[in-house]
Amino acid sequence: MFSYFRTHKMDAYRLFLWMAAGNALFSAFVFSVMMVWQVEVVGLTPLQLVLVGTALEVTIFLFEVPTGVVADVYSRRLSLIIGYVIIGVGFLLSGLYATFEATLLGSALWGLGYTFTSGALQAWITDEVGVDQAGRAFIRSAQLGHIVGIVGALIATALGSLMLNLPMILGGLLYIALAVFLAFVMPEHGFKPAPREERNSFQQMGKTLLEGGRAVRGSTILLAIMGIGLFVGLYSEGYDRLNTAHLLSFELPILGGLQLPSVVWINLLGIIGGLLATAALQVVMKRLQTDHDAALARASFFISVVMVGGLVAFALAGNFVLAVLFQWVIGITRNLIEPLESNWINRQIQSNVRATVISMRGQVDAIGQMAGGPPVGLVGERLGVRAALLTSAAILSPTILCYRLLIRHLRSRTDAS
Repeated sequence: MFSYFRTHKMDAYRLFLWMAAGNALFSAFVFSVMMVWQVEVVGLTPLQLVLVGTALEVTIFLFEVPTGVVADVYSRRLSLIIGYVIIGVGFLLSGLYATFEATLLGSALWGLGYTFTSGALQAWITDEVGVDQAGRAFIRSAQLGHIVGIVGALIATALGSLMLNLPMILGGLLYIALAVFLAFVMPEHGFKPAPREERNSFQQMGKTLLEGGRAVRGSTILLAIMGIGLFVGLYSEGYDRLNTAHLLSFELPILGGLQLPSVVWINLLGIIGGLLATAALQVVMKRLQTDHDAALARASFFISVVMVGGLVAFALAGNFVLAVLFQWVIGITRNLIEPLESNWINRQIQSNVRATVISMRGQVDAIGQMAGGPPVGLVGERLGVRAALLTSAAILSPTILCYRLLIRHLRSRTDAS
């Protein structure tokens, strides 16, 4: 049986979509109940909620680039397998033990595992199928992820109604199972590892890191994307930690004469938001030239404007219905911008530093979240959640200017040629 798996690997494109579906399903299990679990069962205070997020981001900051270099020097496949095992263990720890310490450690392990997968996955599929087909794979995986995520949220809602932490435990176990599955069926034909004599060389790792830095410095587009990533990181930690609390601050509606549990409401709204995001992604990608830099820039600019406006409206919403509507707007725009960014980056960099540059983008985001989360949390402690969310919107707004400047750069480059 083992010899069969060694010689019969899965098609890379198809496996990538299966991995996207699995990741969407397993993460939906965990995240559908995580915030409710942490607030209602673990009993985390607002400060502890921020610290849990900070532990995640500090871990990403420390390990994003080193693990990206490992994927470029050793193996994308190995990096992904290690990452999914660590993610699974982190989720298991968070779901099995209702203590602040376990939640903190589980969050850190989740962050460590994520750093092994974040750059390696995109680099692996690009190496295996090529840049053009990888762009299509990113879009298809995003569409598939939304659909499977909805199914996962439905399952998590049913399981969470029986035992709130059960979906978290199941999600952790399935991530570990995914890693075992990949160890047998995942191909890696396009990747060229460093020579054996250089694999244990810190000099080789440093060289790869320096080449990644040169790639960023030599590209105005990549520099702009890194700057945008910083502002996104600065705003996102506060929003991610406080948006559920903002929704639950309103009186929850009674549906069909029944007062549904908060976890059911949160997941129901998430499912509807996921459906809307899937439909929006389908419409936008049909009309967008994903192989045209100027079209990507214009679409990203418009999406950023809508995202900032939606965040302001969400913060100022006076009732539950309006808050939900604008939360959906924010969710849709966030889901639209992610595959566009992946396409941007992959079109600008060479294979030998692809995972490293993508990891640099993740590290910039982590720096932003570490720097932005606690101050926004303090605003929330002293002035309320609405003020904290408005602060997040103000922090995000410079991305609009960044995209505008990027459009001008692309226009001037076109005129010059």
